[in-house]
Amino acid sequence: MIQTERKKIPESPEYLRMSLAAAMTLGLKPGRFYRNAKLYCINLLLTYGAGCAARCAYCGLSNKREGHYNEKSFIRVTWPSHSLDQIIEQISARPHKVKRICISQVTHRRSARDTKDICARLRSSFDIPVSLLISPTILTKEDLLDYKDAGADKIGVAMDLATPELFDKYRGKGVGGPHKWETYRQCLSDAIAIFGKRNAGSHFVTGMGETEKEMVAAIQKIQDSGGWTHLFSFFPEADSQMKDHPMPEMDQYRRIQLARYLMDEGFSREEEMAFDPSGRILDFGLPPEELSRIIDTGEPFRTSGCAGYDGQVACNRPYANSRPGPHIRNFPFPPNGEDIKRIRRQMGMAIS
Repeated sequence: MIQTERKKIPESPEYLRMSLAAAMTLGLKPGRFYRNAKLYCINLLLTYGAGCAARCAYCGLSNKREGHYNEKSFIRVTWPSHSLDQIIEQISARPHKVKRICISQVTHRRSARDTKDICARLRSSFDIPVSLLISPTILTKEDLLDYKDAGADKIGVAMDLATPELFDKYRGKGVGGPHKWETYRQCLSDAIAIFGKRNAGSHFVTGMGETEKEMVAAIQKIQDSGGWTHLFSFFPEADSQMKDHPMPEMDQYRRIQLARYLMDEGFSREEEMAFDPSGRILDFGLPPEELSRIIDTGEPFRTSGCAGYDGQVACNRPYANSRPGPHIRNFPFPPNGEDIKRIRRQMGMAIS
């Protein structure tokens, strides 16, 4: 009896998956961005035949989601696999289009070592900054030191949830997953100590059951510890455990976007804001005219992400948490006048 050879799945460190937007930027996939948005960060994802061991209820890469890992969508789009050699070649041919590279880990025992090797090779190939979006569950403090030695300059820790209870429900015991709130917070604290203030921080996802006050408090804690924060809106992934969970209302998301920006830029703080009994933001702690001026800049509603070598946001992940169209949640470009008018209506607040 002749046995057919099992097809070998390309794995890291020789291969990585790449976001569809990054593949378009490098000319590896055809396509155009709505309103001519530009992505200047190449988002890479480690890949293994066994996939990710985590079971996060909202994630397309969840171990509990059916299908082969290499074929699972992530943030609702495909992430094609390419060799590291090819990625380096494509970046070399388009140096003006790439201002940052980000390597995202999955929860796999080889991720820690492979991330260091890939980072070191990229940094030896280009004078382009490299960020790491890490999985604290598989890391030690020594790994963080190794990543700095390998040339990484920024670390992202995706807390995602605003409270320990929600974290445990959707990433830990509630789904039989390996992640723990305390592990993530300690790793973030270590990363800030090693990489320096504002060089490590956390991502949060709005609309997971938290109140606006809880999200504001979570963001303030990270910023007070010396970290930065990036904010996204929940957007259900098909076939995930939370596929039927609704997106947050637009007014809720806009208020939290504005609050995060005000705290991040030092215009206001959690304790200066006012909330109703349900935790909804009533006052941002600024005079109306000052708040209106900040809203008109459009900056609070742009994607927050790591900057490139020019100091401007490079990792803007076009349309990662909403479909292209008039109801963009994170703007990958400066909102224009019509966008600002729409944002004001969406906020549902009497701000002139």
